[in-house]
Amino acid sequence: MESRFVSSVAAPTEDVGAAFWLIFRGNRVLVGDDGRIAALPLLEDVNALGLTFLRQHYLGCFTGDEPRHCFAAEVDRETEPPEGMSFQGIRRLFGRLPEAQLLLAGRAVQVIDWDRNHVFCGRCGARNEIQGYERSKKCPECGLVTYPRISPAIIVRVMRRDESGEMILLARGPRHRPGMYSVLAGFVEPGETLEDCVRREVMEEVGVAVTDIRYFGNQPWPFPDSLMIAFTAVTLQTDLTLQEEEIEDAAWFTADNLPDIPPPMSIAHALIMDFVERNS
Repeated sequence: MESRFVSSVAAPTEDVGAAFWLIFRGNRVLVGDDGRIAALPLLEDVNALGLTFLRQHYLGCFTGDEPRHCFAAEVDRETEPPEGMSFQGIRRLFGRLPEAQLLLAGRAVQVIDWDRNHVFCGRCGARNEIQGYERSKKCPECGLVTYPRISPAIIVRVMRRDESGEMILLARGPRHRPGMYSVLAGFVEPGETLEDCVRREVMEEVGVAVTDIRYFGNQPWPFPDSLMIAFTAVTLQTDLTLQEEEIEDAAWFTADNLPDIPPPMSIAHALIMDFVERNS
């Protein structure tokens, strides 16, 4: 039977056997590491690591022939990793952890971050209490309920066609690594539809109007708490007017003449490679 992850809040009461433990020091997760391939700790007794946890959460279970329960925990920032292991940022694990484990690490870091940042009620200052039936905290004084933060953002592949064929719009911002270009992206405003966000972000960042907006896919992006919702769109415009605060450069590219692009396992990469396949 194919394994899939089933999210849950309530930890099982019986012995779970070997379980995946996602143990964080800050936002870095503990992995076994031989320099090429990384692995999450799969432990029958987490106490054998000799670590003291500040907080701990049950995440859910990988189903299948060998079910694996999954837990997240946090240690003090002064904690040294056990021998043969290291604390690493999730970005550095792209291509080195199996995709399912990488997604699990992204889920875990958001749960830990939420727990760490919402110890007290943001409205009255009382200490929050974790709800046992859902992933939430409730203030015992004023009743305010706090959920893990998820920030929706659109990411869009803009294309145009001329006599030479189809072209893709790629841009680079100040946070990109040197030489890397990507598709446009931006956060959704309160009360805004996803399609309206696509139109607004493209107009703000590069000054073109788009039509034929189509859903492509989505990806959790835990840096720190985004949900990337991907679209494609087309434009008839050629000239670009850049938003200087957000965009350092933008240009039109053909499928056989692309710059450095985001790495695999990102939905930006998937959007661009889909364009390449369409035009190969």
